[in-house]
Amino acid sequence: MAISFRFSCRTAGLWCLLAGSTLAGNPVWAAGDEGGEHSVKGPIKLSDRQGEKTDARKKAEAPRETILVKARRRERMEVKLGGQAGVLGNKKGLDLPFNLRSYTSSMILNQQSQTLGQVLQNDPSVRTTYGYGNFSETFIIRGLPVYGDDVAINGLYGISPRQLISPQLYDSVQVLNGASAFINGAAPGGTSVGGNINLQFKHAESEPVARLTGDYTSKGQGGGSLDVGRRFGKDDQFGIRFNAAGMDGQTSISGERRHSVALGLDTDWHNDNTRISLDINYQNQNVQQGRGSVVLNSGLTTVPRPTRPGHNWSQGWSYEDMHYVFGLLNVEHDLNSHVTLYGSFGGMTGHEEGNYDTVYVSDGRTGDGFGYGSYIPYQQTNESTRGGVRAHFRTGFLKHEVNAGGSALWSEASTGYAGGYLGSTNIYSPGIQEKPDSIHRISATPSAKTQLYSLFFSDTMSFWHDRIAVTSGFRYQHILQNSYQYTPTHYSRDAITPVVGLVVHASRHVSFYFNRVEGLNQGLQAPAKSSLYPNLVNAQQFLAPTRTVQYEVGGKYDIGRFSASLAFYRLDRPTGLVEDYGNEQIFKASGRQRNQGIELNLNGEIIKGLRFNGGSALIQAKQVKGDYLGNKAVGIPGYTINGNLEYDVPFVKGLTLTGRVTHTGHQWVNVQNSLKIPNWTTYDLGARYTFLMTPKRPVTFRFGVENLTNSHYWASSYTAFSSVNGYLTQGLPRTFKASFSTDM
Repeated sequence: MAISFRFSCRTAGLWCLLAGSTLAGNPVWAAGDEGGEHSVKGPIKLSDRQGEKTDARKKAEAPRETILVKARRRERMEVKLGGQAGVLGNKKGLDLPFNLRSYTSSMILNQQSQTLGQVLQNDPSVRTTYGYGNFSETFIIRGLPVYGDDVAINGLYGISPRQLISPQLYDSVQVLNGASAFINGAAPGGTSVGGNINLQFKHAESEPVARLTGDYTSKGQGGGSLDVGRRFGKDDQFGIRFNAAGMDGQTSISGERRHSVALGLDTDWHNDNTRISLDINYQNQNVQQGRGSVVLNSGLTTVPRPTRPGHNWSQGWSYEDMHYVFGLLNVEHDLNSHVTLYGSFGGMTGHEEGNYDTVYVSDGRTGDGFGYGSYIPYQQTNESTRGGVRAHFRTGFLKHEVNAGGSALWSEASTGYAGGYLGSTNIYSPGIQEKPDSIHRISATPSAKTQLYSLFFSDTMSFWHDRIAVTSGFRYQHILQNSYQYTPTHYSRDAITPVVGLVVHASRHVSFYFNRVEGLNQGLQAPAKSSLYPNLVNAQQFLAPTRTVQYEVGGKYDIGRFSASLAFYRLDRPTGLVEDYGNEQIFKASGRQRNQGIELNLNGEIIKGLRFNGGSALIQAKQVKGDYLGNKAVGIPGYTINGNLEYDVPFVKGLTLTGRVTHTGHQWVNVQNSLKIPNWTTYDLGARYTFLMTPKRPVTFRFGVENLTNSHYWASSYTAFSSVNGYLTQGLPRTFKASFSTDM
C-alpha cells in the first residue's frame, strides 16, 4: 500500500481503538499489504487524562482491547479499488486505466455467502441469473455475460468450477468492469467480453489464523467452516492455510435442498528472490428439486405474474450434482531488482450430472404450459498455463514497465443427453409429473476440444514524477476448437487485440483514466439452410473471432478509508445478420449492439463508525445496426442501484448494525420489446456483535434477514440466445441467517 494509505489508516482509525483516550509512545497502527488486512503491530498504552498516573486496571485491559479491536476491524465490510490486473500484475486502483475493485473475505464471512453470485449481490454493476436449464450462475457485467467457465482464479482461466463456485476458499473476489482480452486473454467459454471476475486464493498471513464458524439459513440449512493458517521457519518463509466449509439442508424455497462441501489447502514458500505457492482444492455442490428458470414460448401477449416467493414448480426427482478438483502452482523469481520472471500452471477436472425439468409457459395469463425433462452428464478436464517477464527500466525521462509472455489453455469436454416430454403443467399449480422412461442415465461421450494460445506484450511509460502513465500493447490470440456433437465442426482462427490506456494523477488521491480495449471470443456461426434462408452460401460456417470494442473514460478517488470511482463507457459488439446479394444470401457479423453507460461506486467510511459500499449503474443496451433496429437488449435493466450500510453503535461496544438495499430497473423479455418485467427492490437488515469470551478469544454473533418484505418478483429475464424470449428467474423469498465465529 502507498505511504498515504498507511498515514490515513493511522489517523482515521484511532477513534475505534480508544474512545476518549490519548496515545503515548510509538505509533500503534501499521498497515500492511498481506491479505488486504491491517493489524496492530505494537503494544497499546493507556494513559490517564492528566498524564500523571497510569491506571493499573487499564494496563491489564490493554491486551484485551488489542484483540477486540483487531477482531472488529477484521469483521468490517471492505471494498478496495485495484487488485490483480491479469498480465499487468497487482495494481492499485489509482494506477490502473481500468475499473477494478476487490471484495474481501470478511464480507463473504459476514453475509454467509454460499455461492459467488451471493457475494456479487453487493456490486451495483453486476446482476446474477441462472444458466439455461440448470442452476449455474451467469453474471451480467455491462450488459454482457460471464459464465462460471470464464471466472479466473489468480488471473488464470480454466481452473474454476464450472457452474457454482463456493466463495469460502478465496481471500478476495475481484470485478473488472469492461473488456479484457489483452489483460486476461480470450475466455474458454466465449464470454467475459464486457467484464471479468477474478478470485484470489487464501494464503497464510503474517499472524496465525484459527477460526471456527457455524451458521444457519432458513428453512433448515446448517453448516460451518474452519479456517486455519500460520507461517513458520526462518523469516516466516513457509506458510500453510487450510479451509473447510460445508452446508446442508432445506432452503427457503419449498422442497429445495442444497448441499455443499469446499476444501482448500494452500501452501507457499519464499526467500529474498523467489516466491512459490501451491493451491489444491475440492468442491462439491448438490441441488435437489431446485427451482429453475421459466422459459417463455413465442406468441405470448403478457408476462406471467410471479408466484409466491417460496413456491417451487420443479419436480421432486430433479437434481444436479457437481464435483470439481482444481489447483494452481505459481512461481516468481527476481533476477535482480528490475526484472522478474513468473509462471503459473493450473488444472481442473469436473464431473456433473443431473435430472433437469424445465417449464415452458404458453399462456402468460394463466401460467399454463408444459414441462420437458432431461438427464445430462458432463465431464471436463482443463489445463492452463501462463508465463512471462516483467521488467522496469528508464530511457531518458521515461520510466518503463514492460510485460511480455504467453499463455495456453487446453480443454476437453464430454457430455450426453437423454430427454423427454413431461406433459402439461402450470407454474402456480404444477402437480406431480412422473419422470418418463426416456430420461435415463447415459454415459458422456467426447463433445468438444478447445485450445487457446496467446502471446502478449505491453509497455507502461510514465513521466512527470509518475503523474502521467501511458500503457500500450497487444495480445496475439489463436483459437482452436473442435466440436464432435450433432454436426462436427472445426474452428481455427487467430486475432490481435490491442490496448491503449492513459492515467493522469491530479493528486496523490485523485486520478483520471482512459482506455481503448477489446473483448474477444470465437466467431459467430451461420444458421443452417432453411425456408427462411434457402440460398445461404456459408450455412453453419464460423466467422472470424468476434471483437467487442470498448472506449472508457473515468476518474477515481482513494484516501484509504474511503474511495470512489466514476466511469463512462461504450461497448460495440457485433451481431449476426443474413444479407441478400442477388440470388445469394451471406451470413456476416455486420449487425451491432451498443451498450453505453455510467457507473458510480462509493466504498468506505463516510463518518466515524458509518461505512457504505454501493453505487449505481446506468446502461442503454440497444441494437444500432441489423434486425430490430433501435430495440433494447433482452434482460438488461436500464439502471441498477445497490447500497450497503454498516453502523457501529457507539453506546454498545462491539455491536454493528447492517443494511442493504438492491434496486433493479425493468427488463425487456423479448427482442420485439413488447413484453417486460417491472423493476424491483429488496431490503436486507442485520446485526453482528463481537466480544471477548476469554481474554484471548473473540467471538462474533451475526443475524440477518434478506428480502425483509418477502417481495415476490422476477429478478431477471436475461437470455444468451438473442433469437428467443428471455427466461425468467424468480427472486428468493425472505431468508433468515444466523452465524457465530470464534478464534481458537
